[in-house]
Amino acid sequence: MTDPLAFAARHARTILILGLVAGVAFPSAADLLNPWIAEFVIAMLFIAALRVGPRAALGAARDLPAAFGITFGLQVLAPILAILSFGLIGWTGPLATGLILMFAAPPMSGSPNLTILTGNDPAPALRQVVIGTAILSLTIIPVLWLAPDLGGVPEVIAASARLFLVIACATGAGFLVRGLWLRTPSPDTNRRIEGFSAILLAFMVVALMSEVGPALRTDPASLAAALVAVFAGSFRIQLLVVLMLRGRAPERLIAPVGIVAGNRNIALFLTALPAGVTDPLLLFIGCYQFPMYLSPVLLSRLYPSTPPTERI
Repeated sequence: MTDPLAFAARHARTILILGLVAGVAFPSAADLLNPWIAEFVIAMLFIAALRVGPRAALGAARDLPAAFGITFGLQVLAPILAILSFGLIGWTGPLATGLILMFAAPPMSGSPNLTILTGNDPAPALRQVVIGTAILSLTIIPVLWLAPDLGGVPEVIAASARLFLVIACATGAGFLVRGLWLRTPSPDTNRRIEGFSAILLAFMVVALMSEVGPALRTDPASLAAALVAVFAGSFRIQLLVVLMLRGRAPERLIAPVGIVAGNRNIALFLTALPAGVTDPLLLFIGCYQFPMYLSPVLLSRLYPSTPPTERI
C-alpha cells in the first residue's frame, strides 16, 4: 500500500461501511466530529468541483432546462405527493414529517462523491446540487403552504441563502484550483482525489450519527421504525426515478439523477425550522445516513458504471 489515497479509492465502498459502523459503535466519536459538519461539507464540495471541473459541471446551455425540470420534480412534486398521500391515510408524526422534508430538500453536498463511487459522471449531480440549493427558497414555498406546521418561509429562505453561499464559494475555489493548476489531471490524480473524497464521506457519516448509537441501546423500536422509513423513502424514489428515466434520458444522466433523488440535505432544515419540528427528527436524520451512504453499495446493480466516452 504505497499510495494511501489510491488504496482508499479502490476500497471506497468498504470505507463508507466502516464509517457507518463507527458512527453506531462510537457515539463519542460522532459527538466529537459533529461540530465539524460544516467544514466537511465545504471540503466535499471543493473536492467534487476539483474532480469535475467547471466546464463539465456547468454543462451546455441545452442541459439547463432539464436540470431545472429535475429540480422541480424532486423538490416540488415529490414532497407535495407525499403530503397528499400521508394526508389521505392520516399518517402524522416525526417519520411522516421527516419524509416530507427529505423530499423537499435539495441534494446533499456529497451526491457527486457518491456518484463517483458508482463509476458514473459526478458532473450532473454537482449541477443538481447547485441548482437545487439556489432555488430552494422558491421550491419550498408550496410545500410549506400545504404543510404550514413545518415552519415559516423566511427562515428557510435565509438558511438556503447561507447554504448556497457556502456552495458557491467552495465550488468556485475548486474550479479555480482546477483551472490554474490541474487543467488535465491524470488518471492517477483522479484516483487520489476520489480516495480523499471517500475518506471525507466516512468522517461525515460518523459526524451525523450521534443519535443512532444511543437509540440502539435505549429505544431500539423507534430506531427500527426510523430505519424502515428512511430506507423505504430513499430507495423507493431512487428506483422510481431510474425507471422513469431509463429509455427516456441519456444513460449518463440516470445514475447521477437517481443518486440526488434519494440523497437530500435534510440537515439544512435543522437551522431553518422551529426546534419543535426539528428536535424529533434527529433520530430520523441519523438513520438517513444508512441509505444515503449505502446507495453505491446496495444499489450497484441499479447504477452500472458508465463508460467515460458516454459521459459529459
